[in-house]
Amino acid sequence: MTKTAFLRPRSAPADPMEPLTGLLREWLPLQRWFAGKDRPVTDLGVLSMTELFPGCLHVLVHAAHGGVPAPGGTTPAGDCYQLLLGVREHPSPRLGKALIGRVPDGRLAGLTVYDALHDPRAAQLLLERLRRPGTAGPLRFECDASQQVPAGLVPRLMTAEQSNSSLVYGDEYILKLFRRIQPGVNPDLEVPGALARQGCHRVPAPVAWLRTTHPFKATLGVLQPYLRNASDGWTLALDALASGDDFTAQAHALGRATADVHLALASAFPIGAPGENGRTAAAMTERLTAAAHAVPALQPFVPGLRTAFAALATCDAGPPAQRVHGDLHLGQVLRAGREWFVIDFEGEPSRPLSERRSAHSPVRDIAGMLRSFDYAARQRRPWRPEWARRCREAYCAGYAARAGWDPRKKHGLLRAYETDRAVYEVLYEARHRPDWLPVPMAAIERLAVRGD
Repeated sequence: MTKTAFLRPRSAPADPMEPLTGLLREWLPLQRWFAGKDRPVTDLGVLSMTELFPGCLHVLVHAAHGGVPAPGGTTPAGDCYQLLLGVREHPSPRLGKALIGRVPDGRLAGLTVYDALHDPRAAQLLLERLRRPGTAGPLRFECDASQQVPAGLVPRLMTAEQSNSSLVYGDEYILKLFRRIQPGVNPDLEVPGALARQGCHRVPAPVAWLRTTHPFKATLGVLQPYLRNASDGWTLALDALASGDDFTAQAHALGRATADVHLALASAFPIGAPGENGRTAAAMTERLTAAAHAVPALQPFVPGLRTAFAALATCDAGPPAQRVHGDLHLGQVLRAGREWFVIDFEGEPSRPLSERRSAHSPVRDIAGMLRSFDYAARQRRPWRPEWARRCREAYCAGYAARAGWDPRKKHGLLRAYETDRAVYEVLYEARHRPDWLPVPMAAIERLAVRGD
C-alpha cells in the first residue's frame, strides 16, 4: 500500500484501514456504478492507496461477494473499484451529497471522507496532474505530446446514469474515470487511439490518460475532446418519437457511420479470422443458462431462445471476426451538426476485459443498435413498433451502403446476436432497473416464440 503523508499514526485496530472500509461497505452498494447490487458484500479490502495531492486519496478496493475463489486464483470472487476520496476535518456544506462518513479511528481518525469527484478543487487538481506527465506511487499520468490542454478549465461532474464517472472541463474535454477496474489495457483507451492513427474522424482521440502498475497493470481513466453542442442518439430518438417525427434519415446515416467505424477497426486491428459460430453459440447458450438462473422470468422462454443459438452453429459464418465496439446503442453515439460520432469503446463492463478486447462478428454491434431502437420505441405509449421497424430497416440499409454487405441477409446471425443482447438486457435490468425489465422481456417473448 502506498503510504499517505497525512495519515495519522494513532492507536488503531489490527487492520488500520478497517474503519474506512466499514464506511465504504455501506456506501458502495448505493452507487449507480456498483456492479454487485444483487450480491451482499462479504468483505472489502484496500488494494492500493496513493495521495494524489493533500486532501485527496486515490484508492483501489476489492469488494468480495462470498468466499468462492475467482477462476484461476485464490482471491474471493468480486470486483476491484476505483475511488477518489476527499479527506477533510470540515468539508464544505456543498459536498453534502458526496459525504461517505466520518472515520472513527485508525489512520484517518476524526476525518470526514467524501467522493472527491464532487469537489471542484479536487477535479481541477486532477486535470493538472493529467496535463503534465508524471507519476504518483504506482499511478502513471501520460498524454499525447502533440496536444496541449489549457489550464484553468472549470470542471463539472456529469450526473447521467452510467457505469463510470465523467468530468467535463470547460466544455472542451471529458475525463472518463473507470469505476470497475480489470487488469489490462481498457479498450476505451486502446481503440480510439488506434482509430485516430487510421484517420477515422468518427471517434474522439485520447488526449491524456491515467493508469496504474499496482496491484496490477490497468487503465484508470481517459481524457478526450468533448463534443460541445452534440446530442446523444437516445435523446434525439426520444425527441423524434415525442414530436411524431420520422427518424429514418438519422438511422440511415448512423448505419453508415457504424460501417465506417467497423472498416477502420478492421484496418487498425487486422485479424481476418472466420467466425467460429459453433463456439459463439455455445457461449451464448451458457450465458442464457446463467441468466435464467438469476432471473426466473426467463425460464419459460429458454427452450425457444436456444433454437436461435442452435441455428447459429449451422448458418452462414458471415463477415470475418474483428474488433468491434462491444456495447453499441443509441446512448453511445453523438450527433454534432450532420455527423454521427461513436464513443465509449469500453464494452460491456460486466464481461471480462479479455473478451471485450477479442474479435467478434460486427453483427454483434448491429444487433445492439437494433435493440436500442426497440428500447426507444417502447418509451412512448402507445408503443409504436412500426417506428422501430422503420429505423431498423434504415439503419441496416445505411450500413450495407458503406460496408458492402447487408445485415438483413444474415438472418440467422442477426437473430442469434439480437437474442444474446436481449438476454444481457434482462439480466442488467433485473439487477439495476427492475421497472425497465418488461422492455427486454417483450423482445425475449418475440424472439423465443416467433423466432425473428
